[in-house]
Amino acid sequence: MPKKTELWKDKPEAHDYPAAHDYLTLLGDGKQADALVAGLKKAKLVRRKAKDILRASGLPVLPENNPHVARDLKKLRKGEKLSPVLLLRGDLRRGLPLVVADGYHRICASWHIDENAPIPCRMAPGP
Repeated sequence: MPKKTELWKDKPEAHDYPAAHDYLTLLGDGKQADALVAGLKKAKLVRRKAKDILRASGLPVLPENNPHVARDLKKLRKGEKLSPVLLLRGDLRRGLPLVVADGYHRICASWHIDENAPIPCRMAPGP
């Protein structure tokens, strides 16, 4: 297995943004999704732990045998790097959780390797 810092690419793949857009149109309209994805494209790369991302989003960790998590774990075992995840910041005052716009399965795969390992993220303000 590569070193933890070598598990991730430096920037998201081009197809990650349309995937995030598709997901975000389930939560809001197309104009909102367009604006949020534009914010993700401009956001600087930050690093957060898998366990903290999952806690802040309220999402459960998916099992290793989930087909998408298993695929990402297989990539890592072969030395392939994963794409950074795309996040929208939550809002404590309004009780809004962090939104994982793209990369949920990659976060879970990382959690199975080391829940404390830093994951590169593009994090933009939420709606």
